[in-house]
Parts: sequence; C-alpha cells; structure tokens
Amino acid sequence: MVSENNVDLSVQLGRLEFSNPVIAASGTFGYGLEYLPFVDLDGLGGFSTKGLSLEPRMGNPAPRMVETASGMLNAIGLENIGLDKFLSDKLPLLENYKTRILVNFFGDTKDEYIEMATRLSDVKRVDALEMNISCPNVEEGGVQFSSDPAVVRSLVEAVRKATGKFLIVKLSPNVTDITEIARAAEDGGADALSLINTQIGMSIDMETRKPYLANKTGGLSGPAIKPIALHMVYQTVRAVKIPVIGMGGISTTEDALEFLSAGATAIQIGTANFIDPGITMKVVEGIRQYCQTHSIKKVGDLKLVEE
Repeated sequence: MVSENNVDLSVQLGRLEFSNPVIAASGTFGYGLEYLPFVDLDGLGGFSTKGLSLEPRMGNPAPRMVETASGMLNAIGLENIGLDKFLSDKLPLLENYKTRILVNFFGDTKDEYIEMATRLSDVKRVDALEMNISCPNVEEGGVQFSSDPAVVRSLVEAVRKATGKFLIVKLSPNVTDITEIARAAEDGGADALSLINTQIGMSIDMETRKPYLANKTGGLSGPAIKPIALHMVYQTVRAVKIPVIGMGGISTTEDALEFLSAGATAIQIGTANFIDPGITMKVVEGIRQYCQTHSIKKVGDLKLVEE
C-alpha cells in the first residue's frame, strides 16, 4: 500500500498542471464564489465558470428545471451576468486562490466567439478558456455550431487565432459521431476537449398534458447519462492526441475513477453539486484513498485493463 503522502494527484493537461484531476463543471458551480461555504477552492484542480457571453442574458422563462429519473432537465438558457460584470465584480474576488480558473464562454456568431476570446486573452488570472460550441449559430438558421465538423474546425481555428490562452472545446453529445467532431476541434487548434455536454430531453406533466419546461425541451444531466458519456469519452480519447476532460453524470468517486481509467486526463463534476455541494472535495479524497489502497503512486497511471 502506498502512503497517503506519496500519492501524486497532479495531472498535466497539455501545458497546464492541475493539482488534482477534479474540476467543478460550468453551469453548476456559479462563479466559484457561491460554493465557498462548502468547498475549499484550492483543494480543487479547478473550476469552470458559468457560461459567459458578451452581454448579460436573462435566460429562458420559468419553469426551466425539472427532476427526472436519475437526473434533471434544465433549460436555463445560458443566463449570465456578461463578461464585463464578471471581470469587474467576480474575478477580483478570486485573485488570491491558486486553483485553476477555466472561463466557459459562448456566442451566437463566430465574431462573438472571437471577441470573447480576444478580450479574455489578456486576463492573467484566467488559466484556460472553455469554449461551449453547443449553441445555435444565428447566422446559419439556428443550427448548432457543434453539429458540423467543418463548422467546428472553422470556428475553433478563428478562436485559436484570437487567443494564446489554453483552449478547451466543450463537445455536445447530440451528434452522429462524436469522434468526427473531436478531430475537427483538434485540427482547428484546440489544446484539449471536454465532454459531454447535456443530452436533449423532454418531460411531460400528465395532469396538464403540457411539457414541464416552458422551453419544452432541455438538457438532460445527472447519473442517467453517465454510461453514454463514459463511452463517448472512451471513443474520443482513442481518436485524438490532445487531452480529454470527461464529464457526464459523475456523482461518486467510482464514477470519476471510471472516466480516468477510460483515458480522461481530468474530470468535471456538474449536477451532483446540486445534491451535495461538497461532492467535489469528497471525490478528490476518494481518488486519493483509492490510489493509496491500490498502490498507485500517480493518478495518471490509472489505466483500463483491455485484453
């Protein structure tokens, strides 16, 4: 058995080193500050901010969240305070923390993505940009940027030229072949990939015979999507050469270990934060204990046994 002090939880994500592989996922962790009563931010590998746009967004009308079997549906509509407010009000309060800060961002057009990346490029405290491409392209009739490999490559190339920041592209599972999209993002210049984003789903109230969500459909997250996410991460790791951050239904240490064993360099925890605000810290410690018990000196040595 390896002693607790000899377990190395650090991971290398391209040129960035993380103190451990556990990252709090965008959209479920606010701007990091909201979780301070429950989480030691410096005990995390990092966290990804709520998705930011150039201008503030009110999001979709309520109801916009509903619990489902082993998960939840949300149609928040990317509500956020906007880039300026984040930089002036939120980021200064995070200056003294050492954890890695990933800024999740999106746009309605290619130019908006480029402007977001350009403006974030000179912000020293931001360690990486996480580019959410699961958004409608208003210039192309609302088709999601994430659905066409050629569009993905073109968009990532444009953003790559606009920033020297470490660039993570967050992939949608709502595609025919996740590996095609992954390779397109890699070819466009992504430094890493994160996946999966939510699955599209729906729930109907049979007392009213109306959808529970005002938006009718929403993103399905939580344990229900974990097997799908794990398979897509497994596929993607073997299709690209850049690091992969795995997410989708991770709510226990064992879940996280499965993704790491499948080849993910790091993992993100999302919906589980709503159930247990301290879950990220528990998973960090759980990974440490697993490595200690199984005589694994470095978490990066976790490998799937394939015969």
